[in-house]
Amino acid sequence: MFKEESLTEADIILRAKQGSSEAFELLVQQNASFVYNLALRLTQNPQEAEDLSQEVFVRVWKALPNFRLEARFSTWLYRIVANLCYDRLPKLRRELNAIEINTVINLQHDDKTRQPEHKLLSSEQSAELHDAIDHLPQSYRLLITLRHLQGMSYDDIAEVTGQPLGTVKSGIYRARNMLKERILTYESQPG
Repeated sequence: MFKEESLTEADIILRAKQGSSEAFELLVQQNASFVYNLALRLTQNPQEAEDLSQEVFVRVWKALPNFRLEARFSTWLYRIVANLCYDRLPKLRRELNAIEINTVINLQHDDKTRQPEHKLLSSEQSAELHDAIDHLPQSYRLLITLRHLQGMSYDDIAEVTGQPLGTVKSGIYRARNMLKERILTYESQPG
């Protein structure tokens, strides 16, 4: 048995690659909630998300010997989740492929003023935001989830989804606008 706190992620991955079930179990523990939450956000079905999560880690175990340590583990892991979701949700891949690159006219880099999350303070408003995210088309839900709920960079999202960077930015821009409209509608309701 090894001490978790003394090992870096790279050390744990290396040991798991060498067949250590303890190291792999630690990787699963460290990443299970992220995988499940992403799968749940995309499928909107707790049982399906649970099944996908288990399948993700089966695939990770099988593919781990081929994982290159110079790549980011989280990006590789999210790619596996995205591919499984594509397999189970063919509509998601069609929607992602349908996002047009040339629709972005003026993407502002000041994300903090544009992110709906920064405008919401109460738990009720937070619940409304999550409800609004759940009502986005699957492709936009994926992009918003990866960017704002998982904190991934645009480049990492492009790598995970297999989409060009401009397409990712365009999709996130559109999704933010959809969220903004829904939140403004919610805030304008009496009472």
